[in-house]
Amino acid sequence: MMQTGSYNTQRLGVLLRRRYRLAGLAVLLLAFVATALALHWNERLYFYLTRQMDVTRDVSADRWLPGYEVEIDGKPIAGIERNLSAITYDRDLDRLLAVVNGGPTELLVLSKTGELLEHYPLTGFGDIEGVTYMGGGRVAVSDERAQQVSIFTLPAAPRGIDVSEAQFFSLGIHLNGNKGFEGLSYDAAGDRMFIVKERDPRQLYEVKGVAASLEGPLQLAIVDHTDWIDDQVFATDLSDIHYDAETGHLILLSDESHLVMELSDSGKMLSYRSFNRFTSDLQHTAPHPEGVTLDSDGALYVVSEPNLFYSFRRAGH
Repeated sequence: MMQTGSYNTQRLGVLLRRRYRLAGLAVLLLAFVATALALHWNERLYFYLTRQMDVTRDVSADRWLPGYEVEIDGKPIAGIERNLSAITYDRDLDRLLAVVNGGPTELLVLSKTGELLEHYPLTGFGDIEGVTYMGGGRVAVSDERAQQVSIFTLPAAPRGIDVSEAQFFSLGIHLNGNKGFEGLSYDAAGDRMFIVKERDPRQLYEVKGVAASLEGPLQLAIVDHTDWIDDQVFATDLSDIHYDAETGHLILLSDESHLVMELSDSGKMLSYRSFNRFTSDLQHTAPHPEGVTLDSDGALYVVSEPNLFYSFRRAGH
C-alpha cells in the first residue's frame, strides 16, 4: 500500500509538471503572437511572401528598395556628437543638409560621403525633427512639438538663423508632445509638401500650394492621407519621409521598426528594406534611423542618432 501511494504521488507530480510546462509554453506562445501583431510582423511577412518574392513582377518603374546595397555603413560624422535627426538633398548644389535638434540646434551642410562642411545655428525654432530642401536656396524645417513648419532662405555664407527670419504654418492636429511632426519632404514640380506625424496616431498629410502661398495670396490646401498609413504601412512609427521626384513615390522611414518603405502615388506599398543587421547587409543594426533622402543619381542616404551616416546604391548602378 505504501508503494502504491508513493507511485501515485510521483505520477501526480509528473502530470503537474507537464501541465505547468504546457501552460508556460502557451503563455510564451501568446506573448509571441501578441508581440508579432503589435510590431506588424505578420503583415511584413505576408508582403514579403506575396510581393517581394514575386520574381515575375515588373519593378522597373519602382525605386525597389531591396535592390539597394550599403556603401557607407554607420560612419560617425566627425563634429557631431548626438541628436542627428534629419537629412535632405540640395539638388542645386549637389550636397546634403541635415539638422541637429539640441546641444545646440543647427542646420548642417554635409558632403555625400558624410563629412561635415558648414554649420548654421538655429535660434527659436523649437524641437526640430525634419528638414527638406525646396529649391532656390529655400529650406523648410518642422518643429515636432508645435507641429509647425518654418521656411527660410539659407544664407550663402554660414551664420546663425533666427526664427524671426522664417515664414511658417502650423497644423495643431492630434498634438501629442514629442510624437508630432517627425519628417517632411517637398515636391517642387507639384508645389506639395508631405508631412508625417511620428505616432499616436501615425499620420500623413499633403499640403498643396506652399511656394505659391509664400510668393502671393495664401492658398493652402491640406489633404489627409492617413488611410494610406493605416492600410499599407507595417511600421510602428514614422521618423521621416522623402518624395521621390523620379518615380512620384514616397519613401517612408521607421525608427522603431528599422525599415525604409516605398509607397506608390496612390498609397500602395511597393517595397521595403531593413536596417536590422540580421535581415540586411549592415554590420550592426542602425540604432535610431531618423532621416532619409535620395539624390539626383538615385543614391539613398540615411542618418541615425546619435551621429551615424549611411549611404546605399542600387546594385549595378
